Amino acid sequence: MNAPTVEVESPLAHLSEGQLEELAREFDEIRDRTFADLGERDRRYIESMIAMQRRLAAMGRVLLLGARYRPAKIAGTAALSMSKILENMEIGHNVLHGQWDWMNDPQINSSTWDWDTASTAEAWKHSHNYVHHTFTNILGKDKDLGYEIMRIDPQQRWHPVYLAQPLYNLLLMAFFEWGVALHDLDFEAIRKGRKSKAQVKRELAGIREKAKSQVVKDYIAWPLLSGLAMAALDAGLEARSAGKRRGGLAGALRRALGGGRSSYRAAASANATANIVRNVWAYAIIFCGHFPDQTHTFKPEEVEDESRGGWYVRQLTGAANIEGGPLFHVASGNLGYQVEHHLFPDLPSTRYAEIAPQVKQVCERYGLPYNSGPFLQQLGMVQRTILRLAFPGGAPRPKPGPYRREDHPAL
Repeated sequence: MNAPTVEVESPLAHLSEGQLEELAREFDEIRDRTFADLGERDRRYIESMIAMQRRLAAMGRVLLLGARYRPAKIAGTAALSMSKILENMEIGHNVLHGQWDWMNDPQINSSTWDWDTASTAEAWKHSHNYVHHTFTNILGKDKDLGYEIMRIDPQQRWHPVYLAQPLYNLLLMAFFEWGVALHDLDFEAIRKGRKSKAQVKRELAGIREKAKSQVVKDYIAWPLLSGLAMAALDAGLEARSAGKRRGGLAGALRRALGGGRSSYRAAASANATANIVRNVWAYAIIFCGHFPDQTHTFKPEEVEDESRGGWYVRQLTGAANIEGGPLFHVASGNLGYQVEHHLFPDLPSTRYAEIAPQVKQVCERYGLPYNSGPFLQQLGMVQRTILRLAFPGGAPRPKPGPYRREDHPAL
C-alpha cells in the first residue's frame, strides 16, 4: 500500500549549480582549516577520555564484586553504565570513523580498534561509515532509515507488519546493540541473492564470535569472579564459627556456596542493566539525530549525478542536532552535533562545537535550515512518528525554514 503523495520542497530546489559549488568550497575550507589545527590538545582529549572510561569500568567491576549488597550493586551498575556509554559513544563510534587516525597511534586507530558492543568493527564500518554516511536519507539506499524494520517516513510503502512496530521499537531500544550487530547482514540483499552464501557465512561467523565474547565477558566471567570472591569471603567467615553453628564445616561450605550463587546472579543482572542503559541511550541519541520532523529524505532520482555541494546539503538537512550542555555532549559522543558529524564525519568530535557557528553562517548565507532542538522534543517527535506510521497513510511533517540568527538566539 502506497503512502499519499505529499510534496515537500527539496532543500536543493533554490540553489543553482554555481551556488552548490561555492557552498562546497566553503564547507571544504572549514574542514581543511580544522584538520590543519589538530594537535596535542586533541590527542590529550581522546587519551583522557579513554583513561576515564577505563577508570569507570574498573570502579564498576570492583563495586560489583559485592553486587549482592544493594548499595554496591547500585553504585557499580551506575559506574559500569557510564563506562559503557562513554566507550560506545565518545570513543568507539568516533575512533571507528577514523577521527583519530591522523595521530598514527597503532591502538587508537580505526583499523585496529574493537569496541564493547555486539557489532563487529568491520560490519559497523561498512553499514554505518560507508552505507549510511554515503547514502544518507536516500529512500531505498540508506539502510538506517528505519533499520529495515520500521516505517519512519511517509514515503516508505506501508505493510501490515508495521502495525507491530511500536512493540518492536521498544525491543530495539532495549537490545539496540544486537539489532545493530545484525544490521549489516542486509536481509534484503540475502533474500534477493545479492550476497553470496560464502559472504553470509563469514559475516555470521564474525557476529557469532563477537556475541560469544560479549556474553562470556558480561554474563559469565565477571559475575563468576564476583561469585567466587563472595564465596571465598563467606567461607572464611563461616570457617571461624563453623564449630558453633549447625552443620559444622559442611554447613558452612553450603552457606558460602549459596552466597556465591547469590553474588553471581546479582552481578549478572547488574551487567545486563548496564548494557540496557547503554543501549537505550545510544538508541535515543541516534534516533533523535536522524528521525525528528525537521529532517529531509530524498528520492534516488533527486540525487542523480550529485555534486559535492549537493552531498553537503543532503548531509546538512538529513540530520538534526540535540541541544545540551558539555556533559550531555560528551555522553552523546558529541552526536548532539549530528549535523556537523554528517558534514565532517572524520573530524574529531570535540571540534564540532567550534565548527557549529561556521556551519550556521553558511546556512544563513544560502537560505538553508539548521536543524536543532531539545532532547525531549526531538525524542517525542521520533516516537510520535513511529506510532503514527505504524498505520497506513501519514504525511510529511512541516520542515523548518532558512536559518536566521535573530530567529534562533539560543543557537
